[in-house]
Amino acid sequence: MKIALIGHSGSGKSTLAKKLSEKYRVPVLYLDTVHWLPGWQEREREDEYAIVKAFLDENPEGWVIDGNYTKLLRERRLEEADKIIYMSFNRVSCLWRAAKRRKKYAGRSRDSMTEGCNERLHGEFIKWILFDSRTKERMEKFNSVLSEYPEKTVVIKSQRALVRFENEEGLPHGE
Repeated sequence: MKIALIGHSGSGKSTLAKKLSEKYRVPVLYLDTVHWLPGWQEREREDEYAIVKAFLDENPEGWVIDGNYTKLLRERRLEEADKIIYMSFNRVSCLWRAAKRRKKYAGRSRDSMTEGCNERLHGEFIKWILFDSRTKERMEKFNSVLSEYPEKTVVIKSQRALVRFENEEGLPHGE
């Protein structure tokens, strides 16, 4: 099984990715760990590309990839995926979830982030969650997935829909 998880920051992509990886017994790649070096330094684009390409090439039987990063082999990831999950929670839900995550991981890095990138919730990230990640252009990219891959895309818009999906997949609830 190959699963691509896309969607808004704070929607629960990483948590779901871990559960799916465990269920299907396939490796998971969190694109945040590819993009960020310790201390919130950005990795060179060529190095990011090479890491993602190597992961895809080394795991032809199955994988879960969590993250948007449209310049990191997005087309290949979506084309090869057996299932695309679009986490489309509303702004307020994403902000609430990010705040909850910040509290849980205060002063340390979460599993789906590079070590040395301690969890934080600052003004710039709040603005990203509420506004900048939801520009018309970005929303069109998400919506294009629905039109290009309707037969294999699942949209999850709420906690209730997430629980329903987890039940259907036989996944545990909660974090």
